[in-house]
Amino acid sequence: HSTIPPRRCGGNIDCKELVAGTTLFLPIPVDGALFSAGDGHAAQGDGEVSGTAIEAPVEAQVTLDVRDDLELEWPIARIDGAWLAFGFDEHLGRAARIAVDGMLDLMERELQLARATALALASIVVDLRVTQVVNQTLGVHAVLRDDALR
Repeated sequence: HSTIPPRRCGGNIDCKELVAGTTLFLPIPVDGALFSAGDGHAAQGDGEVSGTAIEAPVEAQVTLDVRDDLELEWPIARIDGAWLAFGFDEHLGRAARIAVDGMLDLMERELQLARATALALASIVVDLRVTQVVNQTLGVHAVLRDDALR
């Protein structure tokens, strides 16, 4: 199984915000999960626009848990101070819609908001960032900062 390109279950996500201390939640599409990790970067801009970042070795301690209580269509992440929801597609607009839809799901689940309320708030408090454009599959992540709704 290739890890390129990014997709529903992970792959080459290339998000500079996935750092030590991050909790990444991935849908599991196959028995056994087939987890792998790699492609570490010492530095990378949003979008990783030219094909490479500053590639670096990675030493990581990873804990894997199966969350039967969490139904995911696309990856989400918990970083220091924020939630991220990812979308990937050949078209940036569709990737953005997937990321927003994932964030709305997250806002419903984590904040107990009605979908219409989550959508109204998303226009005010959710930021969209280009994750990467180096693969034929483009990435967008929606960001909801913890202090956005205070």
